[in-house]
Amino acid sequence: MTKTLAIACVLLAGTMGAQAQDLAAGETSFKKCLACHRVGPEAKNLVGPVLNGLEGRKSGTIEGYNYSEANKTSGITWNEDTFKEYITDPRAKIPGTKMVFAGVKSEKERGDLWAYLKQFDASGNKK
Repeated sequence: MTKTLAIACVLLAGTMGAQAQDLAAGETSFKKCLACHRVGPEAKNLVGPVLNGLEGRKSGTIEGYNYSEANKTSGITWNEDTFKEYITDPRAKIPGTKMVFAGVKSEKERGDLWAYLKQFDASGNKK
């Protein structure tokens, strides 16, 4: 392996490691959400809906939560990309949402938060 190729591999590996999702960091980030949301087997709707089973769920569909019309008709099915775009600036992604949150501006933090949330199935158990 040439020296240039070796350096490129080291730099690429370092970049990939920096973007790796960190569940513990995601759990810490989720503390910002606790005023309104819960996850886990005992989670209940609060000011915001429970976030169990978020991956693959259609926006505005948790039973017993009074969603804004904007959320119910957004057409969003939650996945990593839609979540990251939404949590960056919720009101820009879904104008008219009830969610009042400034957003998570760090790409790394958004990835960590998604990794934490997607581990909970619809019952709140970790997959």
